[in-house]
Amino acid sequence: MDNQYYIYIMTNKYNKVLYTGVTNDLRRRVSEHRENLAAGFTSKYHVHKLVYYEATEDIHVAISREKQIKGGSRQKKMDLVSSMNKDWADLFDTL
Repeated sequence: MDNQYYIYIMTNKYNKVLYTGVTNDLRRRVSEHRENLAAGFTSKYHVHKLVYYEATEDIHVAISREKQIKGGSRQKKMDLVSSMNKDWADLFDTL
């Protein structure tokens, strides 16, 4: 079975809040965040902009990577986003 898992970072309109997550369907999950379908951090802080993602075929690698990113400093997260997306553009339409 060829599953794909995604580690992603989202932010709000002003790039002030960072949220890191993992999913097996990036387009669906980002849509859920954008539509505030689940009460919580992302809906409270209007975290609707996908600014970073990476993919792997191993769920264990994805979960481990998510924990690694979450455990890092804000600056490390910002550097990671900038390494892939220097303008912090919303990547949703490129999916």
